[in-house]
Amino acid sequence: MADTYDVAVIGAGPAGYPTAIRAAQNGLKVVCVDEWKNRDGSLAFGGTCLNAGCIPSKALLESSELVHRAQSEFAAHGIKTQGIAVDLATMQKRRASIVRTMTGGVAALFKAAGVTAVHGHGRLLSGRRVEITAPDGTRSEIAARHVVLASGSVPVELPSMRFDHQRICDSWDALEFDAVPPRLCVIGAGIIGLELGSVWRRLGSQVVILEALENFLAVADQQLAAEAARQFKRQGLDVRLGARVSGARVADGTVRVEYADARGSQSVTVDKVIVAVGRKPYAADLLAADTGVKLDEKGFISVDAECRTGAENVWAVGDCVRGPMLAHKGKEEGVAVADRIAGRYAHVNYAVIPSVIYTAPEIAWVGQTEEQVKASGTAYKTGVFPFSANGRARAMEAAVGFVKILAAGDTDSILGVHIIGPLAGELIAEATLAMEFQASAEDLQRTIHAHPTLAEALHEAALASDKRAIDNINK
Repeated sequence: MADTYDVAVIGAGPAGYPTAIRAAQNGLKVVCVDEWKNRDGSLAFGGTCLNAGCIPSKALLESSELVHRAQSEFAAHGIKTQGIAVDLATMQKRRASIVRTMTGGVAALFKAAGVTAVHGHGRLLSGRRVEITAPDGTRSEIAARHVVLASGSVPVELPSMRFDHQRICDSWDALEFDAVPPRLCVIGAGIIGLELGSVWRRLGSQVVILEALENFLAVADQQLAAEAARQFKRQGLDVRLGARVSGARVADGTVRVEYADARGSQSVTVDKVIVAVGRKPYAADLLAADTGVKLDEKGFISVDAECRTGAENVWAVGDCVRGPMLAHKGKEEGVAVADRIAGRYAHVNYAVIPSVIYTAPEIAWVGQTEEQVKASGTAYKTGVFPFSANGRARAMEAAVGFVKILAAGDTDSILGVHIIGPLAGELIAEATLAMEFQASAEDLQRTIHAHPTLAEALHEAALASDKRAIDNINK
């Protein structure tokens, strides 16, 4: 007879494992099934985020940023350095160690919470039964009162440029290079492409980024995007917009990438290509035909506003459902579903989900862009404050970028906050909290911020929205 659980979670990434832990915290009997296998054959929890995405990329971004600072910034601090060299093997060893620690931490969290953790491929059958195929190929079956699908996503592969994982690489490959490629082409100037391009540019690659769209960072506020483009150009990233890739040819240890732009047919020859054109939901052999769970035209699992699928007591969260493919979005959905299953109140505010690009300078935003506010017809006001006028940023030798606040013209409620500059990914948390509590720009104006801090820039931007900034001569 199949083991029976209150909740079965398929997937142990940043959406699945919090779902399982919160369900266990709610006193439910929980099992979490995950099939992740690293390229060395080791099994691990944590999904793409911990193993091949968020965490390892941030480790390399930090290491490569230190290299860049040592080469270009330390002299301004009066720190003399000679013979700066990159030991990529040690850098990669550090990355791998961080990943092992974090994925091992998920296993420890499962144990502490009382979650039964199972390595294997989970497949939903009718009647909320889950077939588990173990790594050795043996099969077993469990049953659950509720099933949560958290199968995640995988990189999009271009039909004209298939991955060979040597010369034409996906984002996981790009985190495990054992040598710095002299010439690198990144396809896609989104979050992943910019972060990976930044890593290898800092470490010595000549980097060309090909972006099919005519606008740089089209998802972001365009004032923010324009400043980002300027900073990346200064850093030596060659970003080519309106570049529609048609194919690639590998020969003699190089890759010739063919593309077309406003000037006609073009090509670039490089040593490696990273394809970073986005991700798609992963649902390979996830659903039996009679489960009642439907996929939409883009392959996402169809769910309602509370993450319910069309099948009774079957839920889906994270990258495999609609909405931004962000780890923190998936986590909050998972926690909310676990609480709903337990009969508790839960809510996810999709209007206030922050986004961060961990380049240097960092880029972060929450809420609406100025273009979106303008298109809505809402009367609004803006406040912008540059980090060049912020004492802490000056002391950090990081006085680039700005904070921008959009507020409603009538109610003064904050509509969006956009930051490019030092530690933007940390600063955006205050803006997110303010918007979650439906704060006004005046609320931020009247909140005392410690001096000298980077957060004062947010305070001054709020003041600037009413033309009352204190520290900006350009107000």
